[in-house]
Amino acid sequence: MDHPSDPEAPPAQQTARARRDASRPAGRALPDAPATGAADAPHAPHAPHAPTELQLAAAADTFAMLASPARLHLVQLMSSGHFDVGALAAQVGLSLPTTSQHLSKLRLAGIVSARREGRHSFYTVEDPHVLSLVEQIFEHIAPDGTLAPDPPIKDSRA
Repeated sequence: MDHPSDPEAPPAQQTARARRDASRPAGRALPDAPATGAADAPHAPHAPHAPTELQLAAAADTFAMLASPARLHLVQLMSSGHFDVGALAAQVGLSLPTTSQHLSKLRLAGIVSARREGRHSFYTVEDPHVLSLVEQIFEHIAPDGTLAPDPPIKDSRA
């Protein structure tokens, strides 16, 4: 089994494991798990596989893209159909150049897609994961900006 001080462990594992162990309070160390986060680790027999560094970075980039209220509003609008820049700008209350810049960033991030019809481009969100994420966040947040109450838990005895 590799350990942070194990000279045979690859440097990336040594560094990641050392950071992990250093961030834990004393007396709370978990047993060493494979660097891949395999689900067959003894402390998490039914847990899904841990995300890779690349998955974590891509997810953080996606959330960063959606962290802008203007971009999130655009994505929410486009989740219901195809829109041109003018229609999106009018609904969000932004200028055409600002809306175009946001759309360019969202396209580069792979969150929205565009198709040209003559001189117009029509934008939409087609990725079902993004659609689900946006739908769920607005179900989770009430119109007044507070967290919406959770739905009642069904009593399995009934």
